[in-house]
Amino acid sequence: MAPLVPPRVSAPWAPDHRFVASDGTALHVVDSGPRDAGVTTVLVHGWTLDHTSWDEVAPALPGRVLRYDHRGHGGSAASSAETSTIERCADDLAELLAARVPTGRVVLAGHSMGGMTIMALAERHPALLDRVAGVVLVATSSGGLSGSTLGLPGVWGHAFLAGERASNRQLARLRRPQLLQRTGVLRPGLRWLLFGRQPLWRDVASTAVMVGRCNPVAMVAFRGSLDAHDRVRSLKRFAGIPAVVLAGGADRLTPAGHARTIADEMTDAELVVYPGAGHMLPLERSTEVTAHIVALL
Repeated sequence: MAPLVPPRVSAPWAPDHRFVASDGTALHVVDSGPRDAGVTTVLVHGWTLDHTSWDEVAPALPGRVLRYDHRGHGGSAASSAETSTIERCADDLAELLAARVPTGRVVLAGHSMGGMTIMALAERHPALLDRVAGVVLVATSSGGLSGSTLGLPGVWGHAFLAGERASNRQLARLRRPQLLQRTGVLRPGLRWLLFGRQPLWRDVASTAVMVGRCNPVAMVAFRGSLDAHDRVRSLKRFAGIPAVVLAGGADRLTPAGHARTIADEMTDAELVVYPGAGHMLPLERSTEVTAHIVALL
């Protein structure tokens, strides 16, 4: 088996890196830059990943940058199936902002489920949008993911869905993520699923490490929440806020058509599609993603 890739650690662990949500779930937080910055960038990661998915972006951003791991992901505490939802993630984000960034302007950048969390934030906590100076939605969707076959046709698509359901049943029974921690097993599948043409192998390896840290119960439960996600109407709440929607032309999970739907509904949004790129734009196109965030700052 190939040697494990050491996890990326963005900063030393310290009490300051722990935030406890209202239901008692402890979230791992990475807070860098001056606390008195006029604008804080908040980076929200995707399903099965963690805050290190932004490691190529965060260091290049000016001012204060706040990152954290969703419940059941990365260094955060495990969550139950009942609380592993996009709605609960939006509440976690609202509570984290109230505690760590109670005043000042914020720029919100969300990748995949992180983008969905920002949409749910607008739906559930609309008053917070008064403080939002800009939004960057990266490789995400406003709905319509249920039954996706990742572009596989006919019998292959049906076989994929059946296999995914069977795998989810097995994962939900795991007490510890032994299989997920064998990142050498995960890499070929993640390479096909998440990346576009000619990815860097270190990016594939680090992504496998992130997935290996995800709690299996949360992984399966959040999959159901992704299927139920339908927030096209909430996009209207971003009216008047500068926004950028980024997509990979070879994204299997959230194809570029999902980005076009979002941009059409967000009247002030710019749409950018990167041909040949896959789902992992914060790694595959980190320079471009960074530039779009900085432009909003």
